[in-house]
Amino acid sequence: MAGKLQKIHFIAIGGSVMHNLAVALKEAGHTITGSDDEIYEPSRSYLKEKNLLPAYDGWNPSILDRSYDAVILGMHAKKDNPELLKAQELGLKIYSFPEYIFEQSRDKQRIVIAGSHGKTTTTALITHVLNYHKRKFDYVIGARVNGISNTVKLSDSPIIVIEGDEYLSSALDPTPKFLRYQHHIGVITGIAWDHANVFPTEDDYVKQFDLFGDQTPKGGMLIYCEQDSMAMMIGKKERHDVLAIPYKGHSHAEENHQAYLTNGKERYPIKIFGSHNLQNISAAKETLKKVGISAEMFFEAVTSFEGASGRLQKVKEVHGCTIFKDFAHAPSKVKATVKAVKELYDDREVIACLELHTYSSLHKNFLPQYKDSLKHANVAAVYFNPEKVKAKGFPEITETELRKAFNNTTLQVFTNAGDLQQFLQSQSYQNKNLLMMTSGNFGGLDIPQLAAELI
Repeated sequence: MAGKLQKIHFIAIGGSVMHNLAVALKEAGHTITGSDDEIYEPSRSYLKEKNLLPAYDGWNPSILDRSYDAVILGMHAKKDNPELLKAQELGLKIYSFPEYIFEQSRDKQRIVIAGSHGKTTTTALITHVLNYHKRKFDYVIGARVNGISNTVKLSDSPIIVIEGDEYLSSALDPTPKFLRYQHHIGVITGIAWDHANVFPTEDDYVKQFDLFGDQTPKGGMLIYCEQDSMAMMIGKKERHDVLAIPYKGHSHAEENHQAYLTNGKERYPIKIFGSHNLQNISAAKETLKKVGISAEMFFEAVTSFEGASGRLQKVKEVHGCTIFKDFAHAPSKVKATVKAVKELYDDREVIACLELHTYSSLHKNFLPQYKDSLKHANVAAVYFNPEKVKAKGFPEITETELRKAFNNTTLQVFTNAGDLQQFLQSQSYQNKNLLMMTSGNFGGLDIPQLAAELI
């Protein structure tokens, strides 16, 4: 990474991507400090390993003085954060995460992967293939990928691949992150309403992706999934001197619980599966084609891609049963994940457990978006913590309301992690798969340990 070494402070250093940026900058030689009021795993252990874990929990404005070159503000921090107020008082340069990434990549070709679902896997696929072929590039990914030590890399590389989140940049900047990166090549994997706390209607949400498409510069490219109605509507919109490239799920075959990509008579075994991942594969393939990766090079590399961490991750597998953990939490992600497991293992039943953990999923006005999202499961269960609902000031959620929202009269509902664990322990797993879906941790449930007990 070019430029002089700096002294940088992170407000809310424990964020999933913030802590990786902090590590990347420290390893580049910068002086890094940071703070947060709560830091969860795996951020805590990684920061500790890199000697970046704050010595205290909470905010300490006295740490800041005019010796700092920059402050990077995480989206978890509020406008009245005492460290932010002190940084403003001192006149320090304050960046949101995406603003800082853009500043460090002004002279690079910027490839930004956007979408309500699929963006992490697509970004991970692109980085895996480029890494496999030893290309020089930078990246920002939302999850860990085998073969890549950190999820953020900033250097003097000519290309950067960025997972573009649509959530707001920071408390000072209500702009969606993906608009701050100013892409040259943009990808839209799919659009389904999410983040109801900042985009109260579906139209508000979809508008952000329309802005992303419109931001594509002259001579730039917009790659979009033609099997997603919203992405297609935005991708097909006429834009002057922009190359629009549609894609659809890659041709494939499935046999004995193994998925293959097909190319004429050739078959390539892959370690990820499901129609949503076949679309992600095509998105990555089309994008990589634009930076010099041929189809042959792509097929050679993709067979060793094991997926992004936490995305349909096999926790344990024995004859007749596989237990998966998946990050799915939004309705479209949940439906695609359950369907993928059911289709690849069509000779097994599926027990699907979903944690309602995000702001949107805990609000009863958003719950109808989950209609039929668990319909491919033979046994469906939902867990949520009523205290989190209360803490957000939301109306109470009842079992009846959940069953109606999911359109599932047999839906099992749990508000206690211990009760959920007992329920799972009471099930038979012969010729059945268990799918645990959450962006949280099921109230502290140790899924690997549970898996060891179950099968």
